[in-house]
Amino acid sequence: MDTGQTAIDEPAAGSPLAAPDSGPPGLLGNVQALWQDLRGLLHDHLQLAALEAQRAGKSLVNMVIYGVAAAILVVTAWLGLMAAGVLWLIDLGLNSSLALLAAVGVNVGGVLLLVLMIMRASKYLGFPATVRSLKSDASLLSKPDAS
Repeated sequence: MDTGQTAIDEPAAGSPLAAPDSGPPGLLGNVQALWQDLRGLLHDHLQLAALEAQRAGKSLVNMVIYGVAAAILVVTAWLGLMAAGVLWLIDLGLNSSLALLAAVGVNVGGVLLLVLMIMRASKYLGFPATVRSLKSDASLLSKPDAS
């Protein structure tokens, strides 16, 4: 008793729904599929890295803007503090010129202190321990063996 079930379940050999009779994929097919997967994965990772680099660049620009704004606020606060100090000295009866000179002196003293700190920290810019190590290694290599 034929109900036509096989005609519905299996497409005809010439129809576009029929799977090509290629059998199981061979080693070459597996290698090609792996290569395509790796290329797709690499593309996805590179795209993600590019997007994150773009976001990091925007964040860096924002951080620089925020830093400049903070520096402006610090400078204006310092100037306000110096002005208040000068006015306080004037209120104490000090001549206004001397009060301004005292504020300038405080600033110059701060600059000198910072310059000394910079000079002290700069000695490490030349990698002194690495240079000493390389010099000692070079001296060991230049000595002839006493054998």
